[in-house]
Amino acid sequence: MDRPTHLIEYETMLLGRYTLRVASGAGDEAGGLERSAYILLSRVRAEGPMSIRQLSDAFGLDQSTLNRQTSAMTRAGLLERIPDPEGGIARKFRITRDGARRLDEHREHIVAGLDKVLAGWTPDEVAAFAAYLKRFNIDIERLSGRAWPRP
Repeated sequence: MDRPTHLIEYETMLLGRYTLRVASGAGDEAGGLERSAYILLSRVRAEGPMSIRQLSDAFGLDQSTLNRQTSAMTRAGLLERIPDPEGGIARKFRITRDGARRLDEHREHIVAGLDKVLAGWTPDEVAAFAAYLKRFNIDIERLSGRAWPRP
């Protein structure tokens, strides 16, 4: 570990094994979502209704994988299929009211977990960490060609 990037690799590996839901004490009874559902719902909320092809392009995943995920989420009442609001042929997926509620609950539990983890940090340290994470993600998106919409 003679380069800072070795340390970053190691720490991101560790970060990947933690779930902030554990830190918050959230469980499925609190609206918990699987990681893939949380990310997909977050993207559909940010972009608006999306087709399988748009989701495939956004995530770099095979359409059959997304068909399985969206089918399960539709059965669970998190997504619904609608005609393309812009008049296109492909049907699109839109987040349902229950999907939005569960996404909000799940996000609040993650934020509560982050609040616990960062309780000993100063506001400036938290802001700096957030800024570095954003920059890191934006640079990954630039290299992958898959930008994530931001508020």
